[in-house]
Amino acid sequence: MTAWAPIEQTLTSALNLSRRPVAVSFLDTPPAGVPAFAGSEPSGCSFWRVAAAGRTFYTVASDHYNCPIGAHTHAFTLPASRAPELEQTLGLMARIGYVRMEEVPGIAVLPKTPAAVVYAPLGDTPVDPDVVLVAGRPGRLMLLLEAAGRAGVATQPGLLGRPTCMALPAALAGGAVASAGCIGNRIYTDLGDDELYVAVPGRDVARVADELATIIAANDTLAGYHRDRRRALATE
Repeated sequence: MTAWAPIEQTLTSALNLSRRPVAVSFLDTPPAGVPAFAGSEPSGCSFWRVAAAGRTFYTVASDHYNCPIGAHTHAFTLPASRAPELEQTLGLMARIGYVRMEEVPGIAVLPKTPAAVVYAPLGDTPVDPDVVLVAGRPGRLMLLLEAAGRAGVATQPGLLGRPTCMALPAALAGGAVASAGCIGNRIYTDLGDDELYVAVPGRDVARVADELATIIAANDTLAGYHRDRRRALATE
């Protein structure tokens, strides 16, 4: 398995991260030696907050039932007693103008239902992650996306919006992606108004981290270049 602790250290130092990157792994069987999540959370993205705070654990489908939207993006089928909650939640969002029902088919969904989902701080992950979530300020996450491009990793154009949890299947399907987050995610994870996410396929994270030093040095050089041009050319 890849040594993830030094990669987390590189990301944290280079990007000035205030919270730990989160490793997310979708497994066909519950992992040996990893504790099952105990307790209840209101959403799947709440597990990001718990992992970023230092805990390693796995969830099963029932841990995700409190969030019908998140269950949908993770390809979990709600039990019959709770199945109406997805339509009810989407109906509320449509009535208040938050979403149009025709947008729903465009929400990214995992290609298959996992038996277990492992969440961990990146440096502590017990299995190689499928997706790594990095939360931070836009000016620093810009560097992460530029490093991904330099590493030859597919980077998706635009900025994903709601729901934030679809960034996981979107990254699996199409490469590194930035997400602006959504109001539910921001409440459940304490993401700041000045922060957003980048999700990177786990298979690509080491290569992206290796390119950060070059990208940061290039940006430092270009900052001086552009400041000189502004002083020379701006007339305001």
